[in-house]
Amino acid sequence: MSHDFLATRGFHALHSLATGLIDWETFQQLAKIESKQRIQVVRKKAEDAAAKHAEIAAQQAEALKKHFTAMARDPKLRRQREAKELRNRFGIGYVEPDHYPQVMSLLRRISCRQRLQPDEIVWLRTEADDCWTNQLAKEWHTLEAEALTGLWRTGGDPWDAINGSSHWRKAGKPEEALSLTEEALARIGKIPKIHSALETTRGGALRDMRRLDEAKALGLSAHRLTPKDFRPCTLLGAVHIELGDLVAGHKWYVTAEKLGANKHAVDQDLRALIARATSSEQQRIRSFLIAQDPERFAWLRTK
Repeated sequence: MSHDFLATRGFHALHSLATGLIDWETFQQLAKIESKQRIQVVRKKAEDAAAKHAEIAAQQAEALKKHFTAMARDPKLRRQREAKELRNRFGIGYVEPDHYPQVMSLLRRISCRQRLQPDEIVWLRTEADDCWTNQLAKEWHTLEAEALTGLWRTGGDPWDAINGSSHWRKAGKPEEALSLTEEALARIGKIPKIHSALETTRGGALRDMRRLDEAKALGLSAHRLTPKDFRPCTLLGAVHIELGDLVAGHKWYVTAEKLGANKHAVDQDLRALIARATSSEQQRIRSFLIAQDPERFAWLRTK
């Protein structure tokens, strides 16, 4: 049976040697020939398999191409794909069916670099607040910053530069705010309110970039120009706390609230400030503020 196994497996020379039909010298000659033949057979099978695999892959690729071509030509499928891509771009997941048409319309306009109306932004941030993602907010702030910067450069209204600077900061681009405010400060006269507003927003950009001493100097300058405006005071409150002077920082925030700063806005400012601090600084700031006014800063107590 072992001899038959050799023959069925193609080892004919070995079979002949084993059964005494050939001698050793003849076996060696025939075995070399059979070995080459077996290698050729194996190579041919591998080539055939590779060709078949390539053929199947080409057929699948062609089928996919036809599928996506059909999708591209189908208006409904194209709209669905574009809507998904748009939501992904802005980090938006599920959208309430009642909100979907308006949300998608607003997203398309932003993606096309079209400004939105104030009431449309209010609607997005309140009625469709799940859609007001960080990605969307940054995109919108960038769009507003670009538009207001352009308006300032063509019209020369300093408030466009002031508001543009604020949007650049919220878009995460404080260096653009610095460039814009430097340009505006060089062009406007010494109108206290405008100069103070420019210095305050510029100081905020410097604070964003952790240039705290420079931010503090601008905040003090702005406060001297408009001592009844709370905005320089909130800047100074944040900067002093971030510099480690909690007593002065708290006093500036108290002054800001006396001059009209909204307590909720101050709390939001403090929340953001604390979130950026180290864990040890976070505890230090919380403990200090609670000690100053336990009721006012009760929300700072850790649960």
